Amino acid sequence: MPDSIADVRHEDLIVTDSLLVCNFDRGIFEAMRTAGITAANCTCSVWEGFQDTMKNVGHWKRMFREHGDIITQIRSVEDIRKAKADGKVGIILGWQNTSGIDDNIDYLELYAELGVKIIQLTYNTQNLVGAGCYEGKDAGLTGFGRDVVAEMNRLGILVDLSHVSERTATEAIEASVKPVAYTHCCPRALKDHPRNKSDDTLRSVAQRGGYVGVTIFPPFLPKGTASTIDDFIDVVDYMVGVCGEEHVGIGTDMSQGQPWSFQEWVMHDKGNGRRLTTFGELVFPKGIERIEDYPNLTAAMVRKGWSSGKIERVMGGNWLRLLRDVW
Repeated sequence: MPDSIADVRHEDLIVTDSLLVCNFDRGIFEAMRTAGITAANCTCSVWEGFQDTMKNVGHWKRMFREHGDIITQIRSVEDIRKAKADGKVGIILGWQNTSGIDDNIDYLELYAELGVKIIQLTYNTQNLVGAGCYEGKDAGLTGFGRDVVAEMNRLGILVDLSHVSERTATEAIEASVKPVAYTHCCPRALKDHPRNKSDDTLRSVAQRGGYVGVTIFPPFLPKGTASTIDDFIDVVDYMVGVCGEEHVGIGTDMSQGQPWSFQEWVMHDKGNGRRLTTFGELVFPKGIERIEDYPNLTAAMVRKGWSSGKIERVMGGNWLRLLRDVW
């Protein structure tokens, strides 16, 4: 691995994104390869129940077969390293909700066998597992939720807390015997937003060996749609100051290729209930507006004077360490 900033080349790094929610197709996969992304957590369930989530996973299995020349399914850290060696994009199947199991905890093992390796406990509002960040009453993790966390620990499925409420996050961090993650978030100390996270819970995740992926999603950034890639790296640096250099990475939350109807779907409770939030215009930070701009992140880190080790860890090393510990 390189020992000096001058030696850091984006193409040599293991580059990861801990959350993409794109309209995945051949064009997106080619963009990911152009970007030098080695592996990404790709959302395949948000509001869907068991049947529709199974359809989504089945569709992914078809895409792995039809686009096997450029993508490969990831089930282990070794698979990520092989994807890098083979010049392919590694796809980790992940969910942003637990609605895909309905009320049957046994389904978790079925999905684990299909290669679903990351599951977020709640998406914005209350479900059977716990409260989300937009829920009016933060009741925390339910008894069923504790059982779900325990089963995910047993199966080696990463617990994601990105859209959960403060109390649910705190209780899930304490309940999990394995490290947990905020795969895509920003710090509330820099912008007071319901989706942003307090320094206390960020530290708790890190202190238990977890991981925090910093998102470029404009509503959560201090400068919003006026942000540049250098502003974003400042936010990443703040997160490093809170969590430590060994616990921070990049989780862009890019939704490239998605129609506006998708954004409306995710902004409403259960997809078609009450409106929870309004995003406004989604203008990503200048310099990292599209997946293809990913190499600009490495360049921006070099401009900030980061060490080679810090760049390697934030661009992918910390994510790999977390997955190794959990999987």
